[in-house]
Amino acid sequence: MRVLLVEDEQPLATYIAAGLHKHGCAVDVAHDGQQALDKCDITPYDVVILDRDLPVVHGDTVCRLLAQRGAARVLMLTASGAVSDRVDGLALGADDYLGKPFAFVELVARVRALARRSTPARPPVLGARDIELDPSRRTVERNGRLLSLTPKEFGVLERLLAADGAVVSAETLLDKVWDEHADPFTNAVRITVSSLRRKLGDPPLIETVTGAGYRITP
Repeated sequence: MRVLLVEDEQPLATYIAAGLHKHGCAVDVAHDGQQALDKCDITPYDVVILDRDLPVVHGDTVCRLLAQRGAARVLMLTASGAVSDRVDGLALGADDYLGKPFAFVELVARVRALARRSTPARPPVLGARDIELDPSRRTVERNGRLLSLTPKEFGVLERLLAADGAVVSAETLLDKVWDEHADPFTNAVRITVSSLRRKLGDPPLIETVTGAGYRITP
């Protein structure tokens, strides 16, 4: 899952980004509203976590512009927790609203819930053949056997399962599972898929489609 965190308080941004990384999210960070809009012009994020009181371009303006584009789900994360503020935020186009301070587990749950609202909507548990992936519990089982995957392996498998048999390009996997610091010429996707195949075992589950990408074997 690719997430943009827009927070001008750098220590808080670092804390939130680190926590989301631990939960398997690829996180980019912007510290003002203009940076957020610029990043959204380049990257199709699944969820944008947006502070409201931002410098350069106010969070309300960012929210309204993102809502007009309709590309990403927006979670407003702000100290303005009064009912009237929440109503205003939702009226601007935010999909959800969480006041500070917050419980981190609730933030993660809300981010995952928003990602499931993407088009097409993702089921709470993804599966194909004899494999089952639970995004909320961060677990993968094959034939009832629990597998130990790295965050990147988990993210790649989650994307492939969500594609429901469609081919997913290496570029899309790099864009959705890695963050903005990933080298576009890296072979990280190929290495991760190779490692994932070993852990999944036989019969083979991931098929390479030459010149196109990867898919779950029909």
